[in-house]
Amino acid sequence: MDDDKFNMSMRKFLKQVGVTSQQQIEKAVRESGKSAGTVAVKIVLTGEDVGLEHVVEGEIELG
Repeated sequence: MDDDKFNMSMRKFLKQVGVTSQQQIEKAVRESGKSAGTVAVKIVLTGEDVGLEHVVEGEIELG
């Protein structure tokens, strides 16, 4: 495995995940009309080729 290539590819993927996830959350919140409180969120990361399943759960405060 080429560590440098792997690292750059992973960073590119994670940047895409972060940007597109933020856009989708913002869109969903706007469309819901919710303007206060919190929104529960969950991300499920899978990598079928390597047997990966990782779940991250949290809340986003709306203010």
